[in-house]
Amino acid sequence: MRKKLLSLLVIASAFSVLPAHAQDKLTIYTYDSFTAEWGPGPQVEKAFEAECACDVEFVAVADGVALLNRLKLEGESTRADIVLGLDTNLTNEAKATGLFVRAGIDQASVKVPGGWSDDVFVPYDYAHFAVVYDSEKLANPPKSLHELVDGDPNEKIVLQDPRTSTPGLGMLLWIKSVYGANAPEAWAKLRNRVLTVTPGWSEAYGLFTKGEAPMVLSYTTSPAYHMVAEDTERYKALAFEEGNYLQIEVAGITTTGAKNPLAAKFLAFMTGPGFQDIIPETNWMLPAGATDKPLNPAFGKLPEPTKTLLFSADEVAANRKAWIDEWLAVMSR
Repeated sequence: MRKKLLSLLVIASAFSVLPAHAQDKLTIYTYDSFTAEWGPGPQVEKAFEAECACDVEFVAVADGVALLNRLKLEGESTRADIVLGLDTNLTNEAKATGLFVRAGIDQASVKVPGGWSDDVFVPYDYAHFAVVYDSEKLANPPKSLHELVDGDPNEKIVLQDPRTSTPGLGMLLWIKSVYGANAPEAWAKLRNRVLTVTPGWSEAYGLFTKGEAPMVLSYTTSPAYHMVAEDTERYKALAFEEGNYLQIEVAGITTTGAKNPLAAKFLAFMTGPGFQDIIPETNWMLPAGATDKPLNPAFGKLPEPTKTLLFSADEVAANRKAWIDEWLAVMSR
């Protein structure tokens, strides 16, 4: 009888701790450059685990649009507690899946161009998209989007796919915001300058730094990496005459994560110095929350766009498929 009682107590004890263990792990879906050895992921993981005494698991895909695609495929069965790496061009479409819940955290410290009022998604960084060029290979870079489109087809650029990549989608929207109904004609011209279209940012930037093309679609902030890590100003970003398209990257809690208290705790952590101080010199973007550490002086050498271009989340949600189809019709000829 005593043995039986002891066995029952052991079993009951085991079951009583299962829920606690289940809550001690946080699964975050993000893009591959975030989790790279040189990206913010490893430092963010270490900092948050020290604060929460939990286990953080990052699951990476190629880029931001691929994140949303994966989440749609997994649906309610997703393992993700948090999705980190969407941007404002995808937030309405993400909400429409029904797979995200209100953040439920104080966002008073969030500061991004144009302000922020979304109660589901929380920004963690931002920057303008830019053409980055190799000054040792390109003496006269384009000063405008029109010059890029109409320029020498022998001077190539590497772009990303708008179906899988947030920078690729950003370029699509940049062209659309400047050319409007004439966007297909602009793409038809630009196609002659495109070396290749990659699934994500990492592949594109890797080809660029290997010397495969003198230009790549990246960010105004990208050259700061080369200044700080490589002590060179060889790679430069361009502020175009028509303006540059803005990206604000965000994270959100899934319906799965709504059951895990660590999810809201992480989002709150994300808006503070423990996360934000890591961003500038690992993700090479501008912090969107509270910081304790001043920006490296290299960021002061970066170009400032004269105008910010940005479609509303509603406009993108209503038109993204049609605009991608329009792009695909030209680029697949």
